[in-house]
Amino acid sequence: MKTVQMHMELELGRIMPNSDSVDFIATRLCESPTGDNRLMESICERENMRRALKRVQKNKGAPGIDGMETSQLPEYMRDNWHWIKTALLTGAYCPLPVLRTEIKKPDGGMRPLGIPAVVDRLIQQATMQVLQSIWDHTFSEYSYAFRPKRSQAMALEHCNKCVEAGYTYTVDIDLAKFFDRINHDRLMSLLARRIADKQVLIYIRRCLQSGVMIGGLVEPTPEGTPQGGPLSPLLSNIVLDELDKELEKRGLHFARYADDCVIYVRSKRAGDRVMRSVSRFITRKLKLQVNEAKSSVSRPWYSKFLGFSVTRYMGHTRTVIHDKSLVRFREKVRELTARKRGRSIGQVVRELNEYLRGWIGYYRIGISKTLAHTLNQWIRRRLRAYIWKQWPLPKTKVRELRAAGIADKWAKILGNTRKGPWRISRNPNLIHTLPDRYFNLHLGLVLLDYRPA
Repeated sequence: MKTVQMHMELELGRIMPNSDSVDFIATRLCESPTGDNRLMESICERENMRRALKRVQKNKGAPGIDGMETSQLPEYMRDNWHWIKTALLTGAYCPLPVLRTEIKKPDGGMRPLGIPAVVDRLIQQATMQVLQSIWDHTFSEYSYAFRPKRSQAMALEHCNKCVEAGYTYTVDIDLAKFFDRINHDRLMSLLARRIADKQVLIYIRRCLQSGVMIGGLVEPTPEGTPQGGPLSPLLSNIVLDELDKELEKRGLHFARYADDCVIYVRSKRAGDRVMRSVSRFITRKLKLQVNEAKSSVSRPWYSKFLGFSVTRYMGHTRTVIHDKSLVRFREKVRELTARKRGRSIGQVVRELNEYLRGWIGYYRIGISKTLAHTLNQWIRRRLRAYIWKQWPLPKTKVRELRAAGIADKWAKILGNTRKGPWRISRNPNLIHTLPDRYFNLHLGLVLLDYRPA
């Protein structure tokens, strides 16, 4: 007996991705051979839930308002899966309100995040996996976020091609508080076009309107979808797919990653015209708001998309890390290596390594050989200054310098200097005492590396 999941994959594999087949896929997923709605059954299917559980456990994350950890989820589901499944299939399941928290935005301000309860994250993940099978292959070729086999690197590669083709002006469109302003009724009407199972629509509507807990009080959510839930990224792509299709219909060259969209044109005049018309479409048709202060028409080498910009020299283009991204990088490293933190050098390096691994993983394609060398030298200098500050007494400094082979005369002069740690950090004697290999090998400092394409 084939499982529902196997049947779903066979149906998807047989059908070419066009508009007619989309409705066919949705119908087949939503109806059983007896004519009963069954999309929720596909969501609750054993293998689909198992995949969802692995994903939620891998992502970990903070607990929601019920305090349950991801490590507790398997046992809880074994004990309670029967009534949860029954509630989902009958439309009686009600998600808990999400827990509101805030994180700093790179350009200042705070970004609100909604943390669903762990069980709700699991069900949302299972729902997303099934709905993605219905929608993903219909999305625009130039939509790169939250999709399988799509990445930020692919979006940037497309931007490079646009600039190489002579589209050397960018229209940067910023949507103001996009996730917080998604219209629920409009989103549900888009979902209802392909979902016949009312239980799924009821569940998604309840997720959107489950409320948010702030300071111990639950507030209603009449609009928006909380950032932090597994289902929100797919819903955002469904909402913005209309924008993608409109830009394609106009024959525009663009790339979209979540709510970040950049359009490439050949002249400033064309850019101004596109900015006006697309902003009007977003406001009137999509019922969203354009942040005019952060939207602009400029050159690719000044424009920032996903933290990068595209430069052009002698007919060649390449992706580089935007200046603002480098400023934020230096600010974070300064924060981690601040000499008043009172942590051991080993602990500082461990915290620094954790940040560097993530930063390198994201920005690797924009790291040049010169930039990697410059930043590596600067980071090691920050750490030398940190260690110098940790040697509080002149006699401690002199002893450490002597132990490294520095002559007694120079060890006493340097150890008793009144110069600050930052100035001393570039002194040749201190560099000899704390050489690059000390940080790279002994402390295991992660290095920025250059990998030519």
